[in-house]
Amino acid sequence: MTAKKTTKGNRPYQKAGAVIVAASCCWGVGISFVGMVHATKDPAARLAMLQRSPGLWVAGQFLAAAGTAAVPVGFVRFAQAVRSGPSRSLASAAAAALMAGAPLFVVALADRASDLEKFAYRRGANWPFLTYSGLHIGALAALGAGLMLSPVKSWTGIAAAASAPVFGAILAGTKDIPPFVFYMVESAVGVHLMRYEEPVMPAASSQDPSAQARTGR
Repeated sequence: MTAKKTTKGNRPYQKAGAVIVAASCCWGVGISFVGMVHATKDPAARLAMLQRSPGLWVAGQFLAAAGTAAVPVGFVRFAQAVRSGPSRSLASAAAAALMAGAPLFVVALADRASDLEKFAYRRGANWPFLTYSGLHIGALAALGAGLMLSPVKSWTGIAAAASAPVFGAILAGTKDIPPFVFYMVESAVGVHLMRYEEPVMPAASSQDPSAQARTGR
């Protein structure tokens, strides 16, 4: 009798992926509470939009801050689930970069909520956002490399690694970048991690001759 094959694997990254996707969605919902304010170029028009819905704007910033803080948690869980080796080191580096950058953007979001005019006219220091963005780009590069070296080996790893230099060039050239590009890539990674099923090694049957030979029967 031959050994029975295991047809169902396990999903070691499912919870990590679920946290990443949920947190990214939370962030996306938060920034969309006040229409096209982020795409509006005229400062006076931005301010008028914010003044028409100040409560929604403040609530949205809190929701976006919650998503910003939770995304790194998902990547920490992913790094902890990866087996030892270069892939785990790279996943840990990505998680560390996201953990370091998240508080900077949370502070920026709190500032946006507290002073509508300051945000509308783009006043104030920009270094917290630039640092957050730079750390995020570094995290995507490390994450992409880590995914390609891990058993996951998905197109999302290639996309994350390839996006890093593109986003870096945009940030260096314009001193600005819409954060949703980061979360789009990370959401795709999160979905794949949720769906990834690790094959389970088949268990040897007690009647398997090779198993009997190993046990001396």
